[in-house]
Amino acid sequence: MEFTVQQIADMLGGTVEGNPDRKISTLAKIEEAGEKALAFLSNPKYEPYLYTTSAAAVIVGKNLQLKQHSDASLIRVDDPYTSFSKLLEEYQKALIAFKTGVEEPAFMGANSIIGENFYRAAFSYIGQNCKIGDNARIFPHVFIGDNVKIGNNVVIYAGAKIYADTIIGSNCTIHAGAVIGSDGFGFAPQKDGTYKVIPQIGNVILEDNVSIGANATIDCATMGSTIIREGTKIDNLVQIAHNVEIGKHTVVAAQSGISGSSKVGNFCTVAGQVGIVGHITIADKTIIGAQSGVSKSIKEEGTIIQGSPAFDYKQNLRALTVFRRLPELQKEIDELKEKR
Repeated sequence: MEFTVQQIADMLGGTVEGNPDRKISTLAKIEEAGEKALAFLSNPKYEPYLYTTSAAAVIVGKNLQLKQHSDASLIRVDDPYTSFSKLLEEYQKALIAFKTGVEEPAFMGANSIIGENFYRAAFSYIGQNCKIGDNARIFPHVFIGDNVKIGNNVVIYAGAKIYADTIIGSNCTIHAGAVIGSDGFGFAPQKDGTYKVIPQIGNVILEDNVSIGANATIDCATMGSTIIREGTKIDNLVQIAHNVEIGKHTVVAAQSGISGSSKVGNFCTVAGQVGIVGHITIADKTIIGAQSGVSKSIKEEGTIIQGSPAFDYKQNLRALTVFRRLPELQKEIDELKEKR
């Protein structure tokens, strides 16, 4: 695929500074770009590369003031990072769209239907009574259980497992190795010290525009549904337990875990290796710093917390400052005791 600089600018709603007819056939980082590549500049520390890059064009901010001449054509936009992300998304869609039809062997059970312009890879399995929308992309070794409903424009990468009764909205992406709908961790302790399995009869619901990272696991509900709301992004290696609800446009970074029946609000940020206990509520727009352990509900919108147990971010920084000085403070205390 090849586009002119002007065509790219029109797609992004930007303006061209330089030659609008230069050809672009690939995307690249500004420091590595070749003569037919398109790059972007968002972080000021990379600005020196703007004057040395071999890229045909660079996406830059409307208000960027050049310090010297650049050989690249410039595409000026409001937000270079967002604009370049949009291009990456469209580029990825175009690559995926090349694959269509059914590769053999592939299986689809009785009474299951799939929409138009789909791709079913070899060794993929679709159970009975499934309904899958248009433009589905189902890669090798994907398992989709019985009674699953999937919307339009969904991509399920190799080896992902979708258990029975799961509901997935449109424009979702499920990356390799993810498991959606496995049993929740439900075991009742018995008097003799053993554990009795509690059947998990609920399901998982992913709303529209949800992304699930590689090897993430989302457990089905004991009863009812585990729900991931619209626009939420789950990173690789995240564990979400039974009956959890995560609000709209929340992000959960790698190696985090959310215990059963907890509710995370809208527009929250959960950084890496965060642990959230069960049966608590996290208010909208909460930010939880990396490696935090959240043991109680966060009720105030926009709270920022850090630490284990997690508490107010600024207070946590002050506490860490004191903690680092403990050996010095202990020495001062010992010296004062000797002087008594």
